[in-house]
Amino acid sequence: MTHTNPSGINVEPMAALVILGILLVFWLLFCYCLKRICLKCGAEPGLLIWIPGLNIIRMLQAGGLSGWLFLLFFLPIVNFVMGLVMWAKICQARGKSAWLVILMLLPFVNILFLGYLAFSD
Repeated sequence: MTHTNPSGINVEPMAALVILGILLVFWLLFCYCLKRICLKCGAEPGLLIWIPGLNIIRMLQAGGLSGWLFLLFFLPIVNFVMGLVMWAKICQARGKSAWLVILMLLPFVNILFLGYLAFSD
């Protein structure tokens, strides 16, 4: 049985559950990578690493930046620059080249970048 939502799109309940399950698995993997990056940078990940949006605070701290810089992520264009600065600082804290942050700009490669920072020595 299909259900029609207000937008007029037919949605199979089982398909929706499968999609939500896949998204949950990806979210957990993403947060686990962030947790490992924090630990390798010498920062305590805590529970914030698992909360969407607030995990940025822990990542800023892992890069040696103030958690209050989190507020700059609410400003257009500034958030993009702050993201690059944050990841460059994290690369440096991990003993990697800050130039690796360029990989964050490439679609699909940015996923591998997180894995590299999380699981490399």
